[in-house]
Order: sequence, then structure tokens, then C-alpha cells
Amino acid sequence: MLAEFARERNWESFHSPRNLLLALVGEVGELSETFQWRGEVPQGLPDWSADEKEHLEEELSDVLLYLVRLADVCNVDLGEAALEKLRKNALKYPVDAMKRS
Repeated sequence: MLAEFARERNWESFHSPRNLLLALVGEVGELSETFQWRGEVPQGLPDWSADEKEHLEEELSDVLLYLVRLADVCNVDLGEAALEKLRKNALKYPVDAMKRS
């Protein structure tokens, strides 16, 4: 879907791994600004307005879309890579050991 979106707009030449990574970092910066100067924020964001939550959704979506596109141009199956990372983390951080810490 994202590859087609880029292809239809002739953006493919701009979507190098480096450029996509830099764009992703920029979007993470924009996402971080939504939390900047707020102090600790409780789960569920109960004190946020509908507009603030909508803005957060947009920034999270931007980060996700650039991450997915970057994985695509790098020929990384992001879903499989995430599952493999979870498997590795399960071995590295066993439940019983974590409950003691």
C-alpha cells in the first residue's frame, strides 16, 4: 500500500533507506513534542483534549508509516522481525527472573 502510494506520486527516488530514516527521526521528534513539558502523563491520557489526542494519533501514524516504508525498502519483514525479537527477548528476560527484580 505504501509502495503504491509512493509510486503514484513519483516519490520512489526520494525513498532511499537513508532519507526514510531521517524522515522517521523527524517524525519521532514531532511525536516527542506532544509530550514535551507535560511532566508524567498517566495511561489513557485522561487530561488530554480531543484535539490533543487527535494530534497524537496523527504523529503516531506518521512514525508508523515511515517505519513500515523503511522496512519495505530494506526488504525487512517487519512483522516477522518483531516476532523474532520478542522470542529473543523472552529468552533474554525470562519471566521468573524478572519477577525477582
